Amino acid sequence: MAHTKSQRTVRGNRDSRSKRLGIKVFEGGRVIPGNIIVRQRGTKINAGPGTLLSRDFTILALKEGKVRFYRRRGELFVTVD
Repeated sequence: MAHTKSQRTVRGNRDSRSKRLGIKVFEGGRVIPGNIIVRQRGTKINAGPGTLLSRDFTILALKEGKVRFYRRRGELFVTVD
């Protein structure tokens, strides 16, 4: 017995591929220049010292060091020390 009734019911049965967003290097993790720290849509996390906010809101490391997250005035920032 078929699981779908007919070809018509399959039309809307697709989903987009996941975009693999999120934090790629967590607090205390070591990075080198060019490493991706966070992939995001919009500025949920802001770029602090030692980091760069790219056009698609990805946060990259600009220097070698440890990743640190902190809050200032309710905003979340990431920095490389």
